[in-house]
Amino acid sequence: MSGRRGGERWSPPLRRRRPGPDWAAQTPTWRQARPALIADALKRASARPSGNWFVVGASRDVRAGGRPFGRTVGGVEVVLWRSADGGLRAGPGICPHLGAPLRDSRVVCGTLVCHWHGLALDGSPSAGWRPFPVHDDGVLVWVRLDEVGGEEPGERPAVPARPATGRGVDAVFTTVGRCEPQDVVANRLDPWHGSWFHPYSFVDLTVVREPTGGEDDAFVVDVSFRVAGRLVVPVRAEFTAPGPRTVVMRITDGEGATSVVETHATPLTGRDHARPRTAVVEAVVAFSDRPGFALARAAAPVLRPLMRRTAGRLWHDDLAYAERRWTLRSTGRFPG
Repeated sequence: MSGRRGGERWSPPLRRRRPGPDWAAQTPTWRQARPALIADALKRASARPSGNWFVVGASRDVRAGGRPFGRTVGGVEVVLWRSADGGLRAGPGICPHLGAPLRDSRVVCGTLVCHWHGLALDGSPSAGWRPFPVHDDGVLVWVRLDEVGGEEPGERPAVPARPATGRGVDAVFTTVGRCEPQDVVANRLDPWHGSWFHPYSFVDLTVVREPTGGEDDAFVVDVSFRVAGRLVVPVRAEFTAPGPRTVVMRITDGEGATSVVETHATPLTGRDHARPRTAVVEAVVAFSDRPGFALARAAAPVLRPLMRRTAGRLWHDDLAYAERRWTLRSTGRFPG
């Protein structure tokens, strides 16, 4: 099929890949994936300020008129709900009266009503309960926990640049593993493992630029996303770590340019916990400037479960990677 759109010849989004080497015949990447390079990138990411903001979950997880949403962050129970006008509210998840779990309570006309004795909370300070700063960016919800973060508080979280609101299709996948946030971030700062560890999704992966520690502190990767059989979508992508618990993959050239995958690692347990647990909250915001993408936006409710399933397959493997890293670190056996 051929044609012209915007003065350019139309090209299909998929490419038919030439037969390549078998998995074991790939060029090894272990020499390029230098432990010191990954460790230095992780160290720089860990030093960047977060303003004490933590990703809690998807905006859709906190529904107007629905039950409250609960999450433990850094050992602190947090409850979130919507006010009558849809505004986001958040605060301690322990009722100040007798300790009821507020995540199991009810929201009535925008007011959180404790199911033990009826203490009503509208989001303002009351009966010893004080709200937490909260932010809804349209895809994810964030909460600021100064006692957990221990940094200089920030007025707003540093939300990565995304396709314009309403132009993309977004989905959020969440899973939990026994590791620390740094183990999740380190996994994402090792792009070389992609075609080895995830051959069902990535082929022909080459790291074309490594981070330098300067202003442009990014991994740049040429890679093909495997769709089915030999059908692939080749792109150029960059990986950056704008904060200590976030890694962003952005497509910079090829099909879906400006699409992003944001990986946020939220600690569930307190610092130095003997058995740490971390939530991986991954937001995928897909975009294309092709006219037909309007159909994808219309089909977003159908596409989101498929997007979450794809992310889940990758994180089934990558969480094992992160957990293994933590196990070796915690027992003093991690190489280097």
